[in-house]
Amino acid sequence: MLGRRRPLARAAVVGGAAYYAGKKHAEGQAADAEAEQYEEEAPAEAPAEPAPDPMEQLQKLGELHNQGVLTDAEFEIQKTKILQQM
Repeated sequence: MLGRRRPLARAAVVGGAAYYAGKKHAEGQAADAEAEQYEEEAPAEAPAEPAPDPMEQLQKLGELHNQGVLTDAEFEIQKTKILQQM
């Protein structure tokens, strides 16, 4: 009977190790799946707004200047910035 105990003990150790390895593998897959889920759910960045038309900007700037909101100096500075972007 002493001869049978060793194979049974060896089988228990091998089976236990295989169970543990399988369990860790399954946990790793679950973590990967969860990470992929969060990546898929991440909101996409909003597309960048197109640059405003320089002519429209100049018209708005002229309107503000005519209304008296901008001084002559402020108008010239902003106009120069817009023209340099063109």
